[in-house]
Amino acid sequence: MFYKDLILMLISSLLLVICVLIGV
Repeated sequence: MFYKDLILMLISSLLLVICVLIGV
């Protein structure tokens, strides 16, 4: 189930980007 890990990494990255954008 490599796709699950990839999706989780993508979601974490997106969340980080959103948090940074909101912070700015």
